[in-house]
Amino acid sequence: MNQNLLADMETQMPKFSKGQKLIARYIIEHYEKAAYMTASKMGATVGVSESTVVRFASEVGYEGYPQLQKALQELIRNRLTSVQRMEISEGQMKSSDILKKVLCMDSDRIKRTLEEISEEEFEKAVKTITEAKKIYIVGVRSSANIARFMYFYFNHIFDNAHLVNTTSSSEMFEEIFRIGKGDVLIALSFPRYSRQTAKAVQYASDKGADVVAITDSVESPIAQDATATLLARSDMASFVDSLVAPLSLVNALIVALGMAKKDKISESYAQLEHIWEEYNVYEKSAPIVHKVNKENE
Repeated sequence: MNQNLLADMETQMPKFSKGQKLIARYIIEHYEKAAYMTASKMGATVGVSESTVVRFASEVGYEGYPQLQKALQELIRNRLTSVQRMEISEGQMKSSDILKKVLCMDSDRIKRTLEEISEEEFEKAVKTITEAKKIYIVGVRSSANIARFMYFYFNHIFDNAHLVNTTSSSEMFEEIFRIGKGDVLIALSFPRYSRQTAKAVQYASDKGADVVAITDSVESPIAQDATATLLARSDMASFVDSLVAPLSLVNALIVALGMAKKDKISESYAQLEHIWEEYNVYEKSAPIVHKVNKENE
């Protein structure tokens, strides 16, 4: 992610043509809108041709307009307020196609995650977690739901997993203050990144613990000190964080860990099935009733 993208445009302004200056000025002043505009929409908005917009992207150092657009989107991922998110989404989709648009976007994020994720990092994460003395799981705000989902299954696989209470910073650090060498902290954070989670990662790393970061970018604040980083595409659907791809990645991680500990997990589920049956945890399926054909009686 080019943190200096807007500043670089400002610096290059004197050498731009008249049309390029219009594009640059619009991007600098309205980057949160420009990031989600097509080249033709950008041209129409500032009063230049689509080809001028495409050439401008090359002028500022990108292979094409899609690469410039992607750089702008990466730049603003952690900056947009919920109100700005809603304003952008209103321009991207109509109320009549929300269902199709959102599901297609989520499907695309899973596809891109599969194409971009490192299998080497995934295997490293599995090994690190499997060999850890104690496993701590932390996720804040929208990521907290995925952290809880992960812990639900980890508690079946491991007897050393702990879900960190994230209601306050002080409680979080009280729960991980014993973390150290041989332990692992699994941290989940997506834009807008949680400062609380980033501090927990830094603390764990300083104490000599391993860190498995589940996030969206190597530029994420929790990726800097990670032993293994698992990247999943995350984006916004209006004011809502789309965490479909991260959840799918967590599913894959749980399955891989379950396979690595298959003997342990088989024993655990045998005991759990007995408990669930004894205490009526799950609704039993209704018996199949065969209708009697009265004509054959």
